[in-house]
Amino acid sequence: MLQISKMKSPVSITTLMVLQHNIIYTTAAYRSEIVQLDGHTIKNDYTKPLPHEYLTSDDLPANFNWANVNGTGYLTRMLNQHIPQYCGSCWAHGSLSSLADRVKIARNAQGPDIELSIQYILNCGRGVAGSCHGGSGTGTYEFIKHHSGHVPHDTCQPYLACSSESKEGFCSHVDTSCSPLNTCKTCNTMTEWGGHCDPIVDYFPNVTIAEYGTYSFDVHAIKAEIYARGPVSAQLNAEPLVDYHGGVLEDCSLWHMLPNHIISLVGWGTDADTGTEYWIVRNSWGEYWGERGFARVKLGHNCIGIESEVVWATPDTWTTKNKHCDEDGSKCDGGKYVDPSQWPLKTLAKYRGTSF
Repeated sequence: MLQISKMKSPVSITTLMVLQHNIIYTTAAYRSEIVQLDGHTIKNDYTKPLPHEYLTSDDLPANFNWANVNGTGYLTRMLNQHIPQYCGSCWAHGSLSSLADRVKIARNAQGPDIELSIQYILNCGRGVAGSCHGGSGTGTYEFIKHHSGHVPHDTCQPYLACSSESKEGFCSHVDTSCSPLNTCKTCNTMTEWGGHCDPIVDYFPNVTIAEYGTYSFDVHAIKAEIYARGPVSAQLNAEPLVDYHGGVLEDCSLWHMLPNHIISLVGWGTDADTGTEYWIVRNSWGEYWGERGFARVKLGHNCIGIESEVVWATPDTWTTKNKHCDEDGSKCDGGKYVDPSQWPLKTLAKYRGTSF
């Protein structure tokens, strides 16, 4: 249900949603990378209580950032979707980086980070999730949960910035079809020495999804979700971000509320000089852009469409320790996610660095 009272923009939600669903957002500055594919049919899939149902506004701190919780960073590495050639895969970067962050949070930032294979989604998720010509966060999660059953670690299938229809760079010369070899593989030595590449088909490191869902135009629900369970992906309009050089972005014009790009939200804060509350945006354009890959966007007014659709997923299992996997990746197992709705509130506050 849309929380109309949360919108402070003079534009009605009905008008905005009609515009979002009936206009193809194409300008000279930025072409939309948000595409809902015909194979994507399940946008919400959850049964557990949502964080905003057991956390009140008073339970949430004034400032919160998963990049620094009591001196510990819970974010996985920064990403750049545009190399080694351009690929419109923001939807996969935003959804998989936030999912990987949630795995790191569940592991209490212990051990090497678990990075997820965006290339695997591009190889195998084209009919449901997307391609280099666009996709969706909910489609990514539906593909992982209901079609594939998992997403491999990035070491199985590193990012090439290619999908099967892309003609950019070297994409026409590489195989990005969906196959065991393009799910998880290893190569034993140089081909000139008789080497070859083989798929790892039995057990390879992977992450699975328990639940996923969406929020729209509800600041409290978005904050509670981020605080209790971790970063989320979000749609927004990228045009004001193209030449963003820092500070709090406050563009709330109607045209720039029409989303064409997907990022992740990792927290919120308040500008010390102006008192303006803002979202902390994590982009996938590299660390040369913005505030070392991040941006701040005014909160509560749907500026650049940032509150129009927020997508979350909870991990189910992940591979943290293998059982002496051979080169074929057999006999790997991992951990199990415990949803914060099952935690006492004091435990939740302890691990988020706050108190009630």
